[in-house]
Amino acid sequence: MDILPLAMVSIDGGPIRVEAVVAVARHGEPVQLGEGVAQRMSTAREAVERLDAAGEVAYGVTTGFGALADRAVAPADRSSLQRAVVLSHAAGMGGRLDDEVVRGMLLLRMRTLAGGLSGVRHELPAAIADLLNSGVVPWVPRHGSLGASGDLAPLAHAACVLMGEGWVADGPGRVPAVSALHARGLEPIRIGPKEGLALINGTDSSAALMALAVHDVAALLQAADCACAMSAEALLGTVRAYAEDVIALRPAPGQADSAANLRALLAESPMVASHRESHHAVQDAYSIRCAPQVHGAARDLLGFARETVTRELASFVDNPVVLDGEVVSTGNFHAQALAYAADQVASLCADIAAVSERRLDRLLDPARSRGLPAFLSPEPGLNSGFMIAQYTAAAMVATLRQHAAPYAVQSASTSAGQEDHVSMAHEAGLRTRESVAMLRDVLAVEITCAAQALELRAPLRPAAGTSALLRAVRERVPPLREDRMLHGDLEAVAAWLGEGGCAGAAEAAVGPLR
Repeated sequence: MDILPLAMVSIDGGPIRVEAVVAVARHGEPVQLGEGVAQRMSTAREAVERLDAAGEVAYGVTTGFGALADRAVAPADRSSLQRAVVLSHAAGMGGRLDDEVVRGMLLLRMRTLAGGLSGVRHELPAAIADLLNSGVVPWVPRHGSLGASGDLAPLAHAACVLMGEGWVADGPGRVPAVSALHARGLEPIRIGPKEGLALINGTDSSAALMALAVHDVAALLQAADCACAMSAEALLGTVRAYAEDVIALRPAPGQADSAANLRALLAESPMVASHRESHHAVQDAYSIRCAPQVHGAARDLLGFARETVTRELASFVDNPVVLDGEVVSTGNFHAQALAYAADQVASLCADIAAVSERRLDRLLDPARSRGLPAFLSPEPGLNSGFMIAQYTAAAMVATLRQHAAPYAVQSASTSAGQEDHVSMAHEAGLRTRESVAMLRDVLAVEITCAAQALELRAPLRPAAGTSALLRAVRERVPPLREDRMLHGDLEAVAAWLGEGGCAGAAEAAVGPLR
């Protein structure tokens, strides 16, 4: 099979799409500076150089930073000042930030610098492009950002690598940055007036975390509809509550989309038809009947979070900025909007996982599963079946509920009171990233069990959409005939969900999902 070349992502300082962040950060697509960037950047750079030569008071150019903004810095020390601010702010702690988050953060810093208002040379975003294209990934600790004054510590650790300081990731460990740069034919950069501050004063790690999160959750909400369709069918549920005329009674777009997916996945289901005229289920449990309302509300909330992230990916985030030759202090480095969005996404992850676990529990309980064997084992008693898989899901739901506690209200006063309200967006984004992964894992448990339940209904057959999902699961894990270690099965289905495979399998049978 021919391998298609990677596309080139051009960065010119304009808005960038979530999908472009994912392409560069996760899939390694190369980047380049767009045409005219160097010329556009030169105007603000010349203004900074004039201010530096004249010795005028300009924050971040001729003064210290934060609470030290009133301290003038001698001309001979200003280049050292910029190097020092990067080194001093590289004070993070904890384990390593995931490579794709670091790459996304670098891409977004490159985008802002290319916008031409930071007052830096075009060599800085060009150096970031070279770093991204070389495959060198700075080793960045997870903790250190308050999500205001920019994501200072994470960006400083990355900027250190550009200067030949710090470390880069090397498998599970790290190696000195300067040797890694030289091995790729790259040279450390020398930074001048304003440039150290410009490299670290953005919301880029928070924005990268959330761009990846909203992308991944969108796929998982489609997977939640798929899981629900499989479970509803296996539980001999009714589908009238998903009908378009019923759903239209509430004009909620997310609810309409989720219900449309469920209708498509369950269309012409022989399993549903088998009990359509019976009275065994006047009303299904809420986890089945109200799934479009729950999943749909999550979709609407995700839409707001994605809009917030999209706005950030179109924003110029630096402090100070150069406007009409004047160095102006701004507050756009404050990431409160991203913190709110991160809290919202963590909350919806907890609740979608919770309703998934309730459907899963119903599948395993012979008192409520309408004839399925206990714990979906063909020989319950001798075998425990999926009993402990439900324990695992319940444990993750408990953790997700803990994760739903908000970060955006956890401000602290820092920098001797100068920075007296901060967003905690970076920590919120880290938490949300973990929540997304756990939601994926809970859905993987439900889908694995629902596949088993559908097969146990033979000779009844599922719908075309759910049959396609069942086949896709069986390509990865076999049916459970007798007890075995289930960890590998659940991991395989979770990995498939993480790749967006659930929607892909369903769409091959029923057309595009919403």
